[in-house]
Amino acid sequence: MKYVALLRGINVGGNNKIDMKQLVAAMSEAGFKGVSTYINSGNIFFSSNDTETKLSNKLEYLIKVKFGLNIKVLLRNKDNIDKLTGSIPPEWTNGSEMKCDVMFLWDSYNDKSIVEKLTIKPEIDEVKYVHGALIWKVDRKNVTKSGMTKIVGTELYRNITVRNCNTVRKIKERLSS
Repeated sequence: MKYVALLRGINVGGNNKIDMKQLVAAMSEAGFKGVSTYINSGNIFFSSNDTETKLSNKLEYLIKVKFGLNIKVLLRNKDNIDKLTGSIPPEWTNGSEMKCDVMFLWDSYNDKSIVEKLTIKPEIDEVKYVHGALIWKVDRKNVTKSGMTKIVGTELYRNITVRNCNTVRKIKERLSS
């Protein structure tokens, strides 16, 4: 099965730096198949027949041993990403006028009721729950007024990894090729 490993919090603001070429080499040496990356923010593609739990644990351990970092790893397969991207309205983009992020949820937070715990300003924010993720859209001019920015520093925030919708659509393309 084809997977994307979404690493949380690497190469952001100069913190938790991991060279993607070194990570690809380390994963290949550890037995991961067809390893490749997309951009420097921790999107790693590979194939395996192992369980997702086993793969996540193996990759987290590998990153700890090879790079000395405790990085959380979230796996999604092609079917997960196909369903997710199908739920992002085509007019939702990440650009100069609009911000659209996908907040991938770890299993312990993967429940529709999570939306009720968010500070959503309906006149500013649009938030959709899709199994495994929250999709958030806001006009760029209103980002600082958004209620969604209040999740930074919370327990929920420590249990998500964020990609903009353009990146998620590119992940879908890469998993489909």
